[in-house]
Amino acid sequence: MREPSDELVVAGIDLSGTVARLAAAAPAADAAASFPHDGIRAVHEAGLLGLSVAARYGGRDLSLGDLARLAAALGRGDPSVALISLMTLFAHRQQALAGLWPDPLYRRVLAEGERGPVLLNAARGEPELGSPARGGLPRTRARRTARGWSISGTKRFVTGCEGLSYLLVWASTDEPPQRVGTFVVPGSAPGIRIVESWSSLGLRASGSHDVVFDEVEIPHDDVIGLVPADIAGQDNRAQAALTLVVTALYLGVAEAARDAFLAFAEDRVPANLGYPIARTERFTALAGEIDLLVGGARQIIVGALDQAKPEPDTLLRARLLAGRQVKQAVQLAVGALGNPGLSRDTGLERHFRDVQSVLVHAPQEDTVVALLGRTAFARAAADQAPPVDRLPAA
Repeated sequence: MREPSDELVVAGIDLSGTVARLAAAAPAADAAASFPHDGIRAVHEAGLLGLSVAARYGGRDLSLGDLARLAAALGRGDPSVALISLMTLFAHRQQALAGLWPDPLYRRVLAEGERGPVLLNAARGEPELGSPARGGLPRTRARRTARGWSISGTKRFVTGCEGLSYLLVWASTDEPPQRVGTFVVPGSAPGIRIVESWSSLGLRASGSHDVVFDEVEIPHDDVIGLVPADIAGQDNRAQAALTLVVTALYLGVAEAARDAFLAFAEDRVPANLGYPIARTERFTALAGEIDLLVGGARQIIVGALDQAKPEPDTLLRARLLAGRQVKQAVQLAVGALGNPGLSRDTGLERHFRDVQSVLVHAPQEDTVVALLGRTAFARAAADQAPPVDRLPAA
């Protein structure tokens, strides 16, 4: 087996023990498609769920590059745990940047996090709306009441919903003029029902089920960023950095697949060969191809996010390039081993299923390609425009 590398040290924290715990628990959670309680407990005990909390609240305020490195490390152990954890880390990072949470509520959340895992996630997608990344407003309604707000509607693909402490529900108000905002709903509030609809090929333990809200009441002040409905759309370019961080967790999946491939090749000694297949020219070349794809994806991701002020299009382009490479790397590893590559014994079968989701997250691949294409045409048109005549200076 490969020794723990610098890939498992993030912001001075050695994650090798935590990643080993995640990897040990992941197969059972995947097989049962059950919430990964053991993995979340390991992440909490390592103090990782609060790494993106702002320094003004006593947190580490982790950089985007280090968030990606953390996502890759956790994804190597269990990508379902990595995704659930990232949703919480993103919520804390949003507060660090924008400070939109009511301060007493946010400090209560942080205090709860000192006693146990506090998981947060945005509930945005809807059956009728689809992905907010494609435009549209939520049909989920927040109705004004004497005590605050009453939330009703259905949300789709709410990752980790079975273990969420708070759901950040994107909803429209019933008031004239209509507004749109994020309503902070406790996961234990009466009127919440989980519909176990998640039956995906990969990330089976992420529990991205549907959640139904039936007149769920919350206090008046527990809302983030209420804005007029006509300016409430999702800006895909503004989310480019976070989508690239999500891609990094699949980099971790590909690194786990690479390690499984190398371990198999080093241990496999055919009788007619008399030495490990790792010494053959074919497997040496395969290992080099896989390392080129996986190592290249890591360079693309962290290189883009470590820039001082990366352009959104740079981040979107990095996401597609890295995402395609990690899928190709895992496919190559599985195909090279034949039947063992499709066996649960090597772990590659699970890694292959998990990595298929790398470009499914919003904004999806076709949306990103269209954004880049429109930018390319706009740039070409600007380059070809005739120069504007200017009067000489007085």
